[in-house]
Amino acid sequence: MGAVDTIIEDARWREARLAPLAERAVQATLRHFGLDPSVFEVGLLACDDTRIAVLNGDFRDTPQATNVLSWPSVERGTDAPGAAPAAPAAGELGDIAIAFETCTREAAAQGKPFAAHVSHLLVHATLHLLGYDHMTAQDAALMEGLEVEILATLGLPDPY
Repeated sequence: MGAVDTIIEDARWREARLAPLAERAVQATLRHFGLDPSVFEVGLLACDDTRIAVLNGDFRDTPQATNVLSWPSVERGTDAPGAAPAAPAAGELGDIAIAFETCTREAAAQGKPFAAHVSHLLVHATLHLLGYDHMTAQDAALMEGLEVEILATLGLPDPY
């Protein structure tokens, strides 16, 4: 069993080879914490801006397109700013949705390869599933540092 169950609603994601990119990013994130990717599952919806805008409106009361959304299966966050959440037990971590047009625009605007940008967003979303967030400066610093470390293991540069 792989770590990621990908549902492709927008065929452009298939052409962009999202499924192997996602598997690689999610597995790298789990391995960073010493977790065995074979015992975890993440659902991934590969969609377009229209679909993610509806999801963003339904779940965050912000009916506009965004790059990525995540829904942890269980709240794993901590109340202490800058503290790492406890590692989860095996099972379903949650779901991620990612939007093709927004990712394409952002990668172009930031002068980044599309695959590198998408990998960063998938690492970011997986960290959210593991209970990390960026609501305080301490939390953001922790999360961004982890993203940089994990992306380095994938041979990708610091996205910040």
